[in-house]
Amino acid sequence: MANLPQVPTFNIPEVKLSSSSGGRNMPVIGMGTAAHPFDETVLKDAVLEAIKAGYRHFDTASLYKSEKPLGEAMAEAIEAGLIKSRDELFVTSKLWCTDAHHDLVLPALKNSLRMLQLEYLDLYLIHWPLSAKPGKIGFPVPKDEQLPMDFNSVWAAMEDCQRLGLTKSIGVSNFSCKKLENILSFATIPPSVNQVEISPLWQQQKLRGFCKSKGVVLTAYSPLGAKGTRWGTDEVMDNETLKEIAKAHNKTVAQVCLRWAFEQGLTFVVKSFNKERMRENLQIFDWELTSDDYKQINEIKQHRLMPKPEMSCWVPQLVKAYVNNSFVVWLVKASGNSRKPNRAGNTGTMHS
Repeated sequence: MANLPQVPTFNIPEVKLSSSSGGRNMPVIGMGTAAHPFDETVLKDAVLEAIKAGYRHFDTASLYKSEKPLGEAMAEAIEAGLIKSRDELFVTSKLWCTDAHHDLVLPALKNSLRMLQLEYLDLYLIHWPLSAKPGKIGFPVPKDEQLPMDFNSVWAAMEDCQRLGLTKSIGVSNFSCKKLENILSFATIPPSVNQVEISPLWQQQKLRGFCKSKGVVLTAYSPLGAKGTRWGTDEVMDNETLKEIAKAHNKTVAQVCLRWAFEQGLTFVVKSFNKERMRENLQIFDWELTSDDYKQINEIKQHRLMPKPEMSCWVPQLVKAYVNNSFVVWLVKASGNSRKPNRAGNTGTMHS
């Protein structure tokens, strides 16, 4: 036993999930597992390093194809003595659009559990407020396969999953105020979580206020902009205001973004497979942003960085250029055709 790996003993703050079975709390920071390109071996090694660093919340989805390697890594972590049992971990997975039908929800969850080698999830989310023709899981969803979601029947099936003990909590992802209010109007078990894009460049103040008033925990995905992925952007990490704030605190831009999210009362999922950056991303709980930092952050021009659900037929790729001293962006369709850009700092139809 003396040769077991040393794991940090500090505690990551947790939040209470209002509709969780058994009073399960969620760590405020989680490790994301969506990657492009995807490599199972790289992910497994990264998860083991994350557990050594102190991460206890892992976010996956059937779409990501990361459930199987994540499950293998968690099993290895227990066998190696990095953690005592599965109960030390908080695992989130998601229901993809092709399974967002009443009769397919439970089988989809059971398949995720099989891939993860788990008896239960801590949180199961509807990935998008959109259904699709059953079949192969993939993104983007072809426009001719998209279907309006039957929210009542799909949510009823999600509630059944929690009642059966196959997940401790249920929630949604990429839901607007209107769509979330629809679920809340008839839910017997209200959503515990809404996972959406939030960063200093897309602060979602209206949605944050709505979720707070309803007791729904907001989880920020891509809080750093998902730089380096085919769906992400470098606009967050390359933002000059955030760089200046980071320099003043002797911190990284990533640490400033995550500290900002923490001070907003948000939870967040961040992905890095780099050992040093994993540890840096946890070092955000012993310092604070100043009122002047907030003044500067609040002045950052706001715009959505990720595709909207109704744009899922578009490949989430940006082609950037400067024209007449104005930043413009083309959304590139799968066919290779480009969409006419907006100017004056706008990012075309990526704005809401």
